[in-house]
Amino acid sequence: MFVSPPAGGNGRAAVTQRIMRIKRFVTLLVWFGWQQSLACLFPVFIFGSLALSSWVTIPWLPRYDLLLLLCIAMQVYMVKSGLESRDELKVITLFHLIGLCLEIYKVRMGSWSYPEPGYSKLFGVPLYSGFMYASVASYICQAWRRLDLDIIGWPSGLVTVPIGAAIYLNFFTHHFFWDLRWWLLLLIFLIFWRTRVAYRAANERFQMPLVLSFFLIGMFIWIAENIATFFGAWQYPNQQHGWELVHIGKISSWFLLIIVSFIIVAQLKHVKSQGRHTPATSSRTPAGRQSGNVSG
Repeated sequence: MFVSPPAGGNGRAAVTQRIMRIKRFVTLLVWFGWQQSLACLFPVFIFGSLALSSWVTIPWLPRYDLLLLLCIAMQVYMVKSGLESRDELKVITLFHLIGLCLEIYKVRMGSWSYPEPGYSKLFGVPLYSGFMYASVASYICQAWRRLDLDIIGWPSGLVTVPIGAAIYLNFFTHHFFWDLRWWLLLLIFLIFWRTRVAYRAANERFQMPLVLSFFLIGMFIWIAENIATFFGAWQYPNQQHGWELVHIGKISSWFLLIIVSFIIVAQLKHVKSQGRHTPATSSRTPAGRQSGNVSG
């Protein structure tokens, strides 16, 4: 049976509302995607350098050393151009050192290797590898600022700092003792169960569970890891005779590493914000801020 459309006014209003919803969705998606792209500038540069250096060779300059020079040049450019602040550079440098220590240990334990020659290798690890960890810190700092992040219900540092330290140490100790990653993951869900991350897209505010954001970032890093190993950034034992997909279980490792990274950035921002807020200015804190928030 043919059903006549609604009265003209109501039909036009419904179509207009639908168009407005689609327009709003596209606007938010484009804005969010663009900001994420800008936040990923350093990681994308590293991937581009990996791809370029796998095809182009420079006489007397090993690939790993070329990558180190490119990463240093990019880091200098980002600070000089204002894309990164000096405070963010300090955080990124800290991550470079943390990542380099982990790389040296993991290579020594045979978890992966850097088979190509290089002048800038330390205990078998090229120094450029620290920039891959630094690029994760760069993304977190950039996204925090560009998306105006606010963490709601952030646990006390008496809880977050020990769990972050335990996660990092487990990367080392699991070679000799029990691997506690699954127990640590359970603790993470319990500790951050009620914690949410608020972010801005265009002129609107949204929220999502913080643990979900950890998982999403970890998954995308796993995808990036497959791209990096494809271009020979490093090599797992099962990739010595040809590239293979990185085991999906590595997502849990990246999930935990992202948590360590996020805890460090959040705690540093929390300490800095406490230093800025004196009793004279605390009364002007915007309404709606909850106890335990970590603002950017």
